[in-house]
Amino acid sequence: MKKIIAVPYENGTIYQHFGHSERFKLYTAEDRSVISAHETSATGSGHGLLAEFLNVHGVSVLICGGIGGGAKTALVQKGIEIFPGVEGDADTRVQEYLNGMLAFKPETQCNHHHDDHDCGEEHEHHCGGH
Repeated sequence: MKKIIAVPYENGTIYQHFGHSERFKLYTAEDRSVISAHETSATGSGHGLLAEFLNVHGVSVLICGGIGGGAKTALVQKGIEIFPGVEGDADTRVQEYLNGMLAFKPETQCNHHHDDHDCGEEHEHHCGGH
């Protein structure tokens, strides 16, 4: 079964502030393999517009860094599964997700009312096989 995985994207890595993401890399995956990938510009900013943007593109999984509570709610309402608190090379993290080995922090919450943008240091979880 094909699925589309989105990653907020900047210079090959996962951009850490979902609500300010200007670019995404969208991966089409099937049977634990990426069969295609492309970069795309987001059509708006803010969690509501980004959730709709991802929904229109058929995204079912989001791998991201920091993300706020409003964004999480908007994405869940669109049926998008969220794996927050992830850093590093986007292609590598997507393959780790497909292999059931992605380390992520489900409690990660990004609150843009602070100055240091520390988006959480919660314990890590690993997603199961997909």
